[in-house]
Amino acid sequence: MRYLSPMIDKHELRAAMRATRKRLTGLAPEASLRAAEHVADLPPGETVAVYRAIGSELDAEALSLALARAGRTLCLPVVIERDAPMVFRRWSPGEPLELDEAGVPAPFPLAATVIPDLIVTPLLAFDARGGRLGQGGGYYDRTFAALSDAIRIGFAYAGQEMENLPLEPHDTRLHGVLTERGYRAVP
Repeated sequence: MRYLSPMIDKHELRAAMRATRKRLTGLAPEASLRAAEHVADLPPGETVAVYRAIGSELDAEALSLALARAGRTLCLPVVIERDAPMVFRRWSPGEPLELDEAGVPAPFPLAATVIPDLIVTPLLAFDARGGRLGQGGGYYDRTFAALSDAIRIGFAYAGQEMENLPLEPHDTRLHGVLTERGYRAVP
């Protein structure tokens, strides 16, 4: 677990945690497979939002396959407007994708729009209190505010945990985190 200097700002913290996550990607290529083994430990939810990994984000493909095998309906986030909450379109592993307004792979517009019960989110860092440090674009923060009833699960390498993340009023806490070490609910 990493500890924060009281003087570090979010911009510096994001840069440091991007470097950490990139390092972890090389050290633990099987981490996503190990995390997916804990799919039965996740909270209930019929419709689960997953994501397509970009860069050094923990790859959610194995998790997506495990969720689909467990009978859960999957969807992916789609950015339609940059300053609005994301929408979610139904998706199954292997279906073709196109880039959304943020340049992220997303289902085609003909896919059904759904509201997820559980949202699995990538992150740069997390803490034991449910704090989440995202990329800084605010996409998930706006979406969490709009879908406040959805269960929010961070998906990350265990090495991305920090002692105490600085949170702002718009930051929404996670309900739990899934790593290669298993699922941990936030008390």
